[in-house]
Amino acid sequence: MCQIFAGQDPDRYESVTRRLRLNGQSTSIRLERAFWRILDDIAAREGVSTPAFISKLYAEVLELHSEAPNFTSLLRCACTIHLGEDQRIAAIAAE
Repeated sequence: MCQIFAGQDPDRYESVTRRLRLNGQSTSIRLERAFWRILDDIAAREGVSTPAFISKLYAEVLELHSEAPNFTSLLRCACTIHLGEDQRIAAIAAE
Protein backbone atom coordinates (compact mmCIF):
# COMPACT_ATOMS: atom_id res chain seq x y z
CA MET A 1 0.00 0.00 0.00
CA CYS A 2 2.67 2.54 0.91
CA GLN A 3 4.38 2.00 -2.45
CA ILE A 4 1.56 4.00 -4.04
CA PHE A 5 2.49 6.97 -1.88
CA ALA A 6 6.20 6.45 -1.33
CA GLY A 7 6.91 5.61 -4.96
CA GLN A 8 5.65 8.87 -6.42
CA ASP A 9 7.95 11.13 -8.40
CA PRO A 10 9.67 13.63 -6.03
CA ASP A 11 9.01 16.35 -8.61
CA ARG A 12 5.31 16.04 -7.71
CA TYR A 13 5.81 17.17 -4.12
CA GLU A 14 8.61 19.66 -4.70
CA SER A 15 7.76 23.05 -3.18
CA VAL A 16 7.25 25.83 -5.70
CA THR A 17 6.86 29.51 -4.85
CA ARG A 18 4.79 31.80 -7.03
CA ARG A 19 4.50 35.56 -6.66
CA LEU A 20 1.14 37.26 -7.07
CA ARG A 21 -1.00 40.11 -5.81
CA LEU A 22 -3.66 39.58 -3.15
CA ASN A 23 -5.82 42.55 -2.23
CA GLY A 24 -3.37 44.80 -4.07
CA GLN A 25 -0.40 43.52 -2.06
CA SER A 26 2.47 41.65 -3.66
CA THR A 27 3.01 38.32 -1.90
CA SER A 28 4.27 34.83 -2.53
CA ILE A 29 2.63 31.47 -2.00
CA ARG A 30 4.59 28.26 -1.57
CA LEU A 31 2.82 25.01 -2.42
CA GLU A 32 3.77 21.59 -3.66
CA ARG A 33 3.86 21.30 -7.46
CA ALA A 34 0.88 18.88 -7.43
CA PHE A 35 -1.31 21.53 -5.77
CA TRP A 36 -0.22 24.18 -8.28
CA ARG A 37 -1.25 21.84 -11.10
CA ILE A 38 -4.69 21.42 -9.56
CA LEU A 39 -5.08 25.17 -9.01
CA ASP A 40 -4.02 25.78 -12.63
CA ASP A 41 -6.73 23.32 -13.72
CA ILE A 42 -9.40 24.97 -11.56
CA ALA A 43 -8.49 28.40 -12.90
CA ALA A 44 -8.56 27.16 -16.50
CA ARG A 45 -12.02 25.67 -15.95
CA GLU A 46 -13.13 29.04 -14.59
CA GLY A 47 -11.64 30.79 -17.63
CA VAL A 48 -9.18 32.91 -15.63
CA SER A 49 -5.49 32.89 -14.83
CA THR A 50 -4.33 31.11 -11.69
CA PRO A 51 -3.36 34.40 -9.97
CA ALA A 52 -6.79 35.85 -10.81
CA PHE A 53 -8.54 32.76 -9.41
CA ILE A 54 -6.49 32.82 -6.20
CA SER A 55 -7.05 36.56 -5.77
CA LYS A 56 -10.83 36.13 -6.19
CA LEU A 57 -10.86 33.25 -3.72
CA TYR A 58 -8.86 35.31 -1.22
CA ALA A 59 -11.31 38.21 -1.54
CA GLU A 60 -14.25 35.86 -0.98
CA VAL A 61 -12.62 34.35 2.12
CA LEU A 62 -12.09 37.84 3.53
CA GLU A 63 -15.71 38.71 2.78
CA LEU A 64 -16.98 35.57 4.54
CA HIS A 65 -14.56 35.37 7.48
CA SER A 66 -12.89 38.81 7.69
CA GLU A 67 -9.48 37.09 7.66
CA ALA A 68 -7.56 34.26 6.03
CA PRO A 69 -5.24 33.03 8.77
CA ASN A 70 -3.79 30.06 6.87
CA PHE A 71 -4.53 30.72 3.24
CA THR A 72 -2.10 28.14 1.83
CA SER A 73 -3.87 25.42 3.83
CA LEU A 74 -7.19 26.71 2.49
CA LEU A 75 -5.78 26.36 -1.04
CA ARG A 76 -4.74 22.76 -0.37
CA CYS A 77 -8.21 21.97 1.01
CA ALA A 78 -9.81 23.65 -2.02
CA CYS A 79 -7.78 21.28 -4.19
CA THR A 80 -9.09 18.24 -2.31
CA ILE A 81 -12.66 19.53 -2.69
CA HIS A 82 -12.05 19.97 -6.41
CA LEU A 83 -10.68 16.42 -6.73
CA GLY A 84 -13.70 15.08 -4.86
CA GLU A 85 -16.03 16.85 -7.29
CA ASP A 86 -14.16 15.30 -10.23
CA GLN A 87 -14.69 11.86 -8.70
CA ARG A 88 -18.42 12.52 -8.18
CA ILE A 89 -18.79 13.75 -11.77
CA ALA A 90 -16.99 10.65 -13.07
CA ALA A 91 -19.25 8.39 -11.01
CA ILE A 92 -22.39 10.10 -12.34
CA ALA A 93 -21.10 9.86 -15.91
CA ALA A 94 -20.41 6.14 -15.45
CA GLU A 95 -24.02 5.46 -14.41
